[in-house]
Amino acid sequence: MRLLAPARRFSDVVNQAAIVFCVACILGMLAISFTGFLYTLFTGDALSWTYSLARLFLPWIGLLSSTIALHAGEHVAMTLLMRLLPESLVKLCAGLSLVVMAGFALLVIWYGWDFFQNATQVYMVSDNIQISRKWTAAAVPLSGVIFLLHLVHGFSLLEHFTDESALIEEVLGSHEEEPRS
Repeated sequence: MRLLAPARRFSDVVNQAAIVFCVACILGMLAISFTGFLYTLFTGDALSWTYSLARLFLPWIGLLSSTIALHAGEHVAMTLLMRLLPESLVKLCAGLSLVVMAGFALLVIWYGWDFFQNATQVYMVSDNIQISRKWTAAAVPLSGVIFLLHLVHGFSLLEHFTDESALIEEVLGSHEEEPRS
């Protein structure tokens, strides 16, 4: 159990890095698209490479955002069904859910690594811009590793184990103004 707290802190740091990276990818896509728009606006011609370059960020955004959603507990859950089950079955089903998620993460890593290693093609964005397919393929095994890392949070990833009233009280309590003097 001594390793669990540092692993959870590391998971939190990796999650923050994933958020920053996703935001940077989105801003990069917007900048590239806006550049293409302005070029078209001022010259009347289109830059053929803007769409091709901007879409190379999509796999990263899609896959890393799924790890961010897992870390936040925002994933597919059968909450209504879980509330109908007795507590002992809820814990069993939650444990099985974590095992299935770990199995899924391991499959993503296993097949994603193979996909990454075999990604030998080059995207011809333009005559001058050539990007290896490894750039997009790397998102697959990396997201699997992050997914697996986030599982150190255990049952706290599942909304069945969160006290909704305490969470609401915490959010409301943190926004109260302090008395003015």
